[in-house]
Amino acid sequence: MQKKPPSSAKPAQLRSRAEAHLREQKKLKAGVAKTGADSRRLLHELQVHQIELEMQNAELRQARDELEVALENYTDLYDFAPSGYFTLAATGAILQANLTGATLVGIERSRLVGQSFGRLVSAEFRPAFSTFLEQVFAGEAKQSGDFELACKGQPLRFVNIEAQCLLNGQECRATVVDITARKFAEVAQRRLDVITASNRKLEQEIIRRKTLEQALKTSELQLRQLSHEILLAQEAERKRISRELHDTVLQTLVGINVRLASLTPTPADNPTSLRRKIAQTQLLVEKSMAMVHRFAVELRPTVLDDLGLIPALHTSMKDFMKRTGIRTSLTAYAAVNQLPLNQSAVLYRVALEALNNVAIHARASAVEVQIKKLPDWICLTITDDGESFDVKRVLRTKGNGRLGLLGMRERLQMIGGKFSIKSTPGRGTTVTARIPVTAKGVEKGGKQSSEIKS
Repeated sequence: MQKKPPSSAKPAQLRSRAEAHLREQKKLKAGVAKTGADSRRLLHELQVHQIELEMQNAELRQARDELEVALENYTDLYDFAPSGYFTLAATGAILQANLTGATLVGIERSRLVGQSFGRLVSAEFRPAFSTFLEQVFAGEAKQSGDFELACKGQPLRFVNIEAQCLLNGQECRATVVDITARKFAEVAQRRLDVITASNRKLEQEIIRRKTLEQALKTSELQLRQLSHEILLAQEAERKRISRELHDTVLQTLVGINVRLASLTPTPADNPTSLRRKIAQTQLLVEKSMAMVHRFAVELRPTVLDDLGLIPALHTSMKDFMKRTGIRTSLTAYAAVNQLPLNQSAVLYRVALEALNNVAIHARASAVEVQIKKLPDWICLTITDDGESFDVKRVLRTKGNGRLGLLGMRERLQMIGGKFSIKSTPGRGTTVTARIPVTAKGVEKGGKQSSEIKS
C-alpha cells in the first residue's frame, strides 16, 4: 500500500513558491504601466493568494487521486484476501465482512451485515463461541478458537477464528480461516493411528498365537513321548508282575500243591511227621499271602481308603526300610487324614514314587518325609541325604526316571497342586508337593501334629 502524501505544504514554503512564481510573471509584463504603490501592493497580495490557492487545489487533487488508488488497493486486498475478515459488535452482530468471509459462510455480503455471527455457528459450538466473544471484549489480548459453521445450504466447515478488541471497546476484528481440510486430516490421522495401533495389537496377537501354537505342538510332542513312555513303563510293570507271579507265587502254589499231595495218609506216617508236613505247607501259604499282600499294597493299599494317609505312609515306609535298610522318619500334620480321598491318593503316590527314586538312584542313608499345614496349602516334602543330580538334564532325558518326575507333576496338576524338586551337591534332594486347602476339617484340626519314626 502506498504511503499517504501530506494534504498541503507548510505556509512559508507555499508563500515562497508563490512569490517566486509571481516574479517570473512580472518579468513577462515589464511593459505594463505602474500604478500607485498601494495598488501594486494589494494586487501583489491578491496574486500571491491566488497562486497559493491554485497550488493547494492541485496538491489536494493529487492527494485525492492517490487516496482513491490506495483505497482501491486496500479494497482489493481486504475483499480478496485468502482469509475471511469480520468486524463484530459486542453482541456478535456482523458490522463488516469481506467477500472471502461472505463466500466462506455462503451468504451475500449485503445480507450478511447485521446478522449475528453466532447463528452461523453450529448449535454444538454456540456456547463455546459466546464464551470466546466475551473473552475477546474482556481484554486486549488476541483470542483464538476452533469452531464448526453450519450455514444453510452449505456443507459443514471447521474454521479457526482469531479476534481482538479494537481501541473503541465496542467492536472487534475477527480473522476466519477455513481449517476443514486440516480437521479432516486430523480425523484421518487419528483413524490411521487407531488402525495402526489395532494392527500392532493384531501382530502381537498373531505372534502370541504362533507362540502358543508352537508351545501346543511341543506339548503334543511331549505328550506323545510321555504316552509312549507310559506304555513302555506299563508293559515293563506287567512284565515284572508276571515274572514275580511266575517265579514266586506260582512256584509257591506248586510247592503247596506238592505238600498237599504228600499229606495223603500212608501206613508209614506218624502224627509227628504229619504235623511237620502241615506246618511246612502253612509256611508256604503264609509266604504266598505275603506276596499277594505286597502286590495289593503296590497297586492300591486298602489302609489308605480305610484309615487315611498317615497310616498308609507309615506302613509303606516301614516296608521301604525293611527292603532297603534306609532309615526313614515321618512327621505329619494330624488333620491331614481328613483330606479328600483324591488328594490323599495323590500325596501317597508322590511320596511312594519319591521313595522309589531314592531307593534306586540316591544311595542315601536316611529319608525324611514331612507334611505341613501352610495358610493356603498342604505341603509334602521328601528329603534324602543321598547323591544329587541335574534336574534339568534328567527331565530332558528319556527313561523311567524322567517318567516318574513327570508323573508326580501330572498327578498334582490334576488337583490344582504344584510340584518342585531341588537337588544340591552335598545336601541331597528335596521333592516338594503342594495342594490347595479345600477341606474344612483340615483347618479345624490344624493345631495337632504327629511324628512317626520308622
